Amino acid sequence: MDFRPVFMVIGILLSTLAVMMVVPAAFDLYDGHPDWEVFLISGGVTLFVGVGTALTCRTGGGRMMARQAFVMTTLSWMALVFFASLPLKFSELNLSFTDAIFEAMSGLTTTGSTVITGLDQAPSGVLIWRALLQWLGGIGIIVMAIAVLPMLRVGGMQLFRMESSDQTEKALPRAAQIATAIGVIYLILTGVWAFAYWMAGMKGFDAVAHAMTTIATGGFSTHDASIGHFNNAWIDYLAVAGMIVGALPFLLYLKTLQGDWTALGSDTQVQWFLTTVVVIILVTAGWLWMERGSEIADALRLAAFNIVSIITGTGYATADYGLWGAFATPIFFFIMFIGGCAGSTTCGIKVFRIQVLYAAARSQTHQLMQPNGVFIPYYNRQPISDDVIMSVLGFFFMWFFSFCILALALGLLGLDFLTAFSSAAAAIANVGPGLGPIVGPAGNFASLPDTAKWLLSGGMLLGRLELFTVIVLFTRSFWRG
Repeated sequence: MDFRPVFMVIGILLSTLAVMMVVPAAFDLYDGHPDWEVFLISGGVTLFVGVGTALTCRTGGGRMMARQAFVMTTLSWMALVFFASLPLKFSELNLSFTDAIFEAMSGLTTTGSTVITGLDQAPSGVLIWRALLQWLGGIGIIVMAIAVLPMLRVGGMQLFRMESSDQTEKALPRAAQIATAIGVIYLILTGVWAFAYWMAGMKGFDAVAHAMTTIATGGFSTHDASIGHFNNAWIDYLAVAGMIVGALPFLLYLKTLQGDWTALGSDTQVQWFLTTVVVIILVTAGWLWMERGSEIADALRLAAFNIVSIITGTGYATADYGLWGAFATPIFFFIMFIGGCAGSTTCGIKVFRIQVLYAAARSQTHQLMQPNGVFIPYYNRQPISDDVIMSVLGFFFMWFFSFCILALALGLLGLDFLTAFSSAAAAIANVGPGLGPIVGPAGNFASLPDTAKWLLSGGMLLGRLELFTVIVLFTRSFWRG
């Protein structure tokens, strides 16, 4: 295998990360905080490694093949996490190497789990760096979903291949142009939400940081109490809208701007996602109203915010939903797995895979009742090939197998059942908070043993890269070619 194209891409990504470190350095310098030197030195080291790697491997020509893309995807995320952790490790927060890696992994994978306490007093450089990591991770996930995963045929993503013989199916002529256009949309949406948060009552710094982590469905906040710190209904509803915007396919936003005004409304994945969200919000709000005596408006606000936050994998919180009773806890546990739409910044299994399995199961049921009939499963009014169904079935198996192994490993370390299972789900689904007093919305992951943090960091990477992208590297046949 020719590794030169792989390392050239990694070098370019590291160089971009290094340039971004100037932003938190500027904030700390403005505040007179000494961490600005840490960010500049870390940025200098990262830039040296990135530029050196890119220049050394620039002679690697030719089109990147699938095997190289598998290696590039996993190695690039690992390299970015390592260098992104350097300022966290050497800042005045004095995080251990394990904690710095955990925080950086949680940021770039837009998980939102944290080991940092005292965010209200933390320096502005660290706070904006955490938000930047999630913002960069969000756009990286979108590009990966439209350019890399369909080519690698991971978990049924070949449904979203852009290379079509029908030229009208292409939003723009080349994948690079599509990625650029989506990047511009991503930036504009972030700016819109920053302005809206500011108008709703946030300070400018908080508005920018939360806009980045809202559109990226990341969930890092500048306060220990998350969005609940502001206790503002307008901010809550703005966050709900922003998380839903981040959970829809960004390619459909592009098609809408190009004049296809029905692109979003006619997509069955979007219809399923929005319907699921509305139904679960109404059920949860009804539970809060009937069982806990909440006012209808308060019940809807609490349910809408926290349900959307967890189902999209954002991880913001305005209340400790673990205290809402026996019915609410399983709801929050199960919706961790769902996630949003393919081609969005969200996490989890993704709605389209549930649609594919439902269509396949429905066809199988009809086949059992009418053995001589021919029943074809459909997705978005297009027939689903057996290849896609097998990919999705394989993904489901590996997803839940990995979840079970991670949960059992955490249990072996002495974590209680609720903490172990909800932490494993939160990591693989890239949700952020788990359930219970330790890792729930009112706690964080700081008290977990280092081994558990490394396991959870691995789970975040697995979940973010759709499992097979990482797992295939551990097979003997992959390296045999």
